Amino acid sequence: MKVSGFTFIRNAVQNDYAIVEAITSILPICDEFIVAAGNSTDNTNQLIANINSPKIKIINTTWDEQLREGGKVFAEETNKAFNAISPDADWAFYIQGDECVHEKYLPLIRQEMETCLTDKRIEGLLFKYLHFYGSYDYFADSRNWYRREIRVVRNDKRIHSYRDAQGFRIDGRKLNVKLIDAYIYHYGWVKPPHGLVNKIRNFNQYYDKNAIYEPPVATATFDYGNAGMIKPFTGGHPGVMLERIRSTNWKFTTDIAKMSSYSLRKKILNKIYQYTGIRIGEYKNYRLLKLKLNNPVSFYNDQYPS
Repeated sequence: MKVSGFTFIRNAVQNDYAIVEAITSILPICDEFIVAAGNSTDNTNQLIANINSPKIKIINTTWDEQLREGGKVFAEETNKAFNAISPDADWAFYIQGDECVHEKYLPLIRQEMETCLTDKRIEGLLFKYLHFYGSYDYFADSRNWYRREIRVVRNDKRIHSYRDAQGFRIDGRKLNVKLIDAYIYHYGWVKPPHGLVNKIRNFNQYYDKNAIYEPPVATATFDYGNAGMIKPFTGGHPGVMLERIRSTNWKFTTDIAKMSSYSLRKKILNKIYQYTGIRIGEYKNYRLLKLKLNNPVSFYNDQYPS
């Protein structure tokens, strides 16, 4: 079985993306890793080259500035990386520049790929998500956040990235997937206030074709109220993230209780989810297969890692 990792990135230094940590977190179970490196204005390419792994192949790309609406350019760049994967690869492991996988999950992920290899009903593997917010010490736990996404797909060139590169499609439909008991650690919202302001400014130019680029601001305040409920994280972070975490130079001082307040409607929906595992009205970027295997699909009651 051959596994290829793939990702896209641009201006990782300027925008403080943990792309090195993202790549190295899954590199041990990949036989090759394709990086679509966009036309950066910083030393992103050198940053990736410094990983110094023979598995990594950098393909230089140019972002289409005409795709500045709805994040389409992110899907386009994802597809460039996916299409550059070796034809003899069986699985393709996708990771974005603000995501990581804890090393404790790597053996399980590898085993799931081996187990599912000959079952052609399974077009991808679905991961659970842990969204860190404001600080490495807290994660978001509300309906505001997607809880599952596809991160491993078959090396089938009919598969393509969808919309703003959050999900995948095959022949225009959702992929049939198996849910596995592994988490993606999402760090995109762990930044100081000015960092999150700059993140939003940067993203706006790729979601609104009429947006005007605004240069980074060194000092700014950010309203952390969009998280919904957040909870303390008592588990361990991936080993590749520890140095970044140790170098954290800001304090997350937001009123947690105030952030975690809910409307009556959301309180009711959250209670239903807690007791049944069902999220009413949840959008799903996939078709979850009901499989009868030695390791059956777990549908409900996701437990956050310790």
